[in-house]
Amino acid sequence: MKRRIVIMGAAGRDFHNFNTCFRDDPATEVVAFTATQIPGIEERTYPPILAGPLYPEGIPIYPESELPAIIRREGVSGVVFAYSDVALSYVMEEASLCLSLGCDFTLLGPERTMISSVKPVISVTATRTGCGKSGVSRFISRVIEAAGRKPVTIRHPMPYGDLEAQRVQRFSSIDDLERHNCTIEEREEYEPVVEAGGVVYSGVDYELILREAEEEADIIIWDGGNNDFPFIKPDLSIVLVDPLRPGDEAAYYPGRTNLLMADTVVINKAESAAPEDIDVVLDNISKLNPVAGIIETRSNVMVEDGASLMGKTVLVIEDGPTLTHGGMGFGAGIKAAELSGAHEVDPRPYAVGSIKETFAKYPNIGYLVPAMGYSKDQVRELEATINLTPCDCVLVATPVDLRKIIEIKKPAFRVRYEVEDMEEHGLEWTVTNFINERFG
Repeated sequence: MKRRIVIMGAAGRDFHNFNTCFRDDPATEVVAFTATQIPGIEERTYPPILAGPLYPEGIPIYPESELPAIIRREGVSGVVFAYSDVALSYVMEEASLCLSLGCDFTLLGPERTMISSVKPVISVTATRTGCGKSGVSRFISRVIEAAGRKPVTIRHPMPYGDLEAQRVQRFSSIDDLERHNCTIEEREEYEPVVEAGGVVYSGVDYELILREAEEEADIIIWDGGNNDFPFIKPDLSIVLVDPLRPGDEAAYYPGRTNLLMADTVVINKAESAAPEDIDVVLDNISKLNPVAGIIETRSNVMVEDGASLMGKTVLVIEDGPTLTHGGMGFGAGIKAAELSGAHEVDPRPYAVGSIKETFAKYPNIGYLVPAMGYSKDQVRELEATINLTPCDCVLVATPVDLRKIIEIKKPAFRVRYEVEDMEEHGLEWTVTNFINERFG
């Protein structure tokens, strides 16, 4: 008899684990995916064209809250946990639930799920969401280009729409983002790359994605999402830790795994952290991975066109996932406001719809507006929340220019941030050495 399993996920690693380990396995039947973390990603079907010939009807996707009922109804004997940026204790809570229902509880490892490339691969992952991976990936791209080589970025998946249409996605222009109907969350990751003249791939089927990317890349950059470990096997593993959340590098799954596997650890935002917090991070690195190289970088924050905000009231918008399951209560926008002498206003009394619900679910967000835009309705609710909040101006501290997506009826300024080395033998030196070793 086939072994019947459920994969718990969030429209990312769950699909990748299925594609790499179960799609063509006649001894195993995946009876369902369950979905969580991302609004509105359940109640779909993983389509037959992606699921393969063993699944002519596709595979249903249910809310994770239905997991116990699915296990009982479908005679499930195993559950595969396949999402990220959760506390280690949470993983064991979910394991305990599954074990109590008579199921095995499984975590699939990197060697079983990583795909090998014929091109050199640099992976950029982290121990928490919001450490600054995208800024570091862009920094690495510039170093590769300066060395006369072409980087191509492969981004951790965000397939929140039509899964069949998102099987393989290539973005090299703003028109590509429009053509693929990208959500705000997707645009936050892709837009800065294409604005800088780069190419980024994403989607659902990473075997196909990698093979297409290899056709045009000299070096592949794996730009991880959440704090997941890579889908593509790296030749150089760079892992970010956040000294503004000291201790998290050892306490979250699978961020701790990333730290244990790192070749180089980047302590980003080091210029903003207290020395004692950096010491906590350094101590955890030395305990978990004493052979890893350690680099400190700064995250330089700039307000567009040097706009003067002194004494003004500002509404600050930050990256949604960083504030929600990333647990951050501040970011580049707050830093820009403080450096500019501005005063943040509280948007919570004016929030509407799902934005109001997000504030209630994640009280750590405080005065920040999470740039949530997983659906057209949510984008409209974000727009209404911004425009209902009384303030002198709006700081858009997200990687995407929200002014192109929603109508902001107040003066709005972008906050940009770029990663810089803080030491001579830093990130640029590390990447340059890697390039020289590979290409001579």
